[in-house]
This record gives sequence, C-alpha cells and structure tokens, in this order.
Amino acid sequence: MRFVTYAASEGDRAGLLVSQEVYALPPGVRLVDLLDDLRGAGEAALRDPAEVVPLEAVRLRAPIPDPPTVRDFMTFEQHVEGVAKLMGAQVPAQWYEAPAFYFTNPYAVRGPYDDVPVPPGCEVFDFELEVAAVVGRSGRDLSVEEAAGHIAGYVLMNDWSARDLQLAEMEVRLGPVKGKDTATTLGPVLVTPDELEPYRAGNAFDLPMTAAVNGLTVGGDRWSNMSFSYPQMLAYASRGTEVRAGDVLGSGTCGGGCLAELWGRLGLEAHAPLSAGDTVTLTVERLGVQRCRVVEGVEPVGDLRAARH
Repeated sequence: MRFVTYAASEGDRAGLLVSQEVYALPPGVRLVDLLDDLRGAGEAALRDPAEVVPLEAVRLRAPIPDPPTVRDFMTFEQHVEGVAKLMGAQVPAQWYEAPAFYFTNPYAVRGPYDDVPVPPGCEVFDFELEVAAVVGRSGRDLSVEEAAGHIAGYVLMNDWSARDLQLAEMEVRLGPVKGKDTATTLGPVLVTPDELEPYRAGNAFDLPMTAAVNGLTVGGDRWSNMSFSYPQMLAYASRGTEVRAGDVLGSGTCGGGCLAELWGRLGLEAHAPLSAGDTVTLTVERLGVQRCRVVEGVEPVGDLRAARH
C-alpha cells in the first residue's frame, strides 16, 4: 500500500493512494498514529473514504510531516569512499563495524515539491539521495530479527547539505549541525514493505535511484547496494534506548547520490554547487519522484564568535 499526507483547509489529511486518487482518512487522523496497522487503515479508507480526491488536485506534504526523530546513517560504501577522496582519506575501518548515524533536525522536514532555501552563510550547497525507513512501533534493544517487524514502510529522502558549514563545524569534532538542519525532504509516498518484497535483493531492494540537477542526470545507484540492512540500522539505533513509531532512519547517500562524491572523484570543477534557481529531481522506482527548487535563503544574524584569550 502507498500512503500520502496532503494539505487541506482544516490541516493535514492522510490517505491511501490508489492509482492517481487519494482515498482520505477522517480529518485529524495522522499516519504516525496508524503505523502499527497500515493495512487495516488502508482497507478502512478503501471501504469508507472520508473523501476521494485526484492526486493532481492536492499539495503533498511529507508523509510523516512531524517525525519524533530523524536519524541519518551511512550505509553505501561507494558514497563513503567517494567523499573520503575529497579529503584525501579512505573508508575508515570503524565504518565496517556498525551502521553509524547522527541525529538530524525533525523540525526541518519538507514536502516532496516544496522549495528549499540555501542555508544562512552557505556557499557550497548540495543534495543527498537516500531512502528512509519509518519505524512502525516502539521498542528497545531489538535484535536484527525483531527489528525487521518494526519497520512500517519506506520513503524517498533528500538530506540537503551545506558542505562548507558542515566541514567547518566538524573541525571541532562535533556535527554535522548547521551543515544539515535547514531542510530534509521526505516523500511523496510512504510505501509498505509488502509492496516492495518482489524486488528484495542484497540488503534492500533491486530498484534504481537517480539524481538530476536542472534536468541533467548527475548520478545514481541501485538501492540494493546498501552495505547494512534496515533491520541492522534499527537494531543499532535501539541499543540502550527507545525507538518510537514515526522515527525516520535515513539510509545515507547512495553511490553517486550527491555532488560531494562527484567532487571527490572528478574534482571541484565537475559540477557547480547548488544555487538559487536550480531544480533537484530525485527518483527511486516504486517510491516516486521529488522535485524541489532551490531558492534564496536568509543572511546569518549576528556575530557569534568567541573572544580569544
């Protein structure tokens, strides 16, 4: 099944997407509250929809507009290797030991066709093509086998990245923080695992992922090339703590899924950083298409430098 959240006069509405029509759930019902039984929710929407509206008539929001947390992992070895080249490094041995992640900003989530502003002070703006899993029910200290049953579905994700800010703040052995938290794009649809099962291969699904800037394809990969599986990611995230329904777990950038990797392999002249007016189009087969225009952001406010002693 495929679910969407769309904007309505009374607030966000959730519904089941069938072909090019949305079978709406009752007003006030959020997908995040239904993740433990999406099949039941979908069958109810088909049986007795609150309304049926053409997909082209609604403005899609992120399927989960307000996730409790967003964790972003690094699971594609080709991406890690390519970006490491940018800094004259190699894939660290520790990367192979566990699926590393960081927490990014749940308040920065945007819909699949929303404009994205350049972060304040950023001059090297980039995108990251990913697929995120959405947690369906709470748990802690999960085994890999248990974790598989806690995944409600999958959604296309773009982890927008201010590379110059990211590299600067990580010099103090923290971050990425302001390098990442202006925008994270999710959607257009949340797809349940059973719909993707025919494509299962490797650690994910054998489906193409492509990234384009202003209509020109700049990279791509197969989703199945992840070096860690989503159950491994979720099991690691749950160690010693709780994961909750609606938590988002990004795969990390696929191979060829960002400009930074292109710069690492071919040099900084391979492609200009993103700027206002550019359009980024990300596609994952069966998960849909994101199309976002980059717009001017705001200038940084205030001088935050510490005095030197």
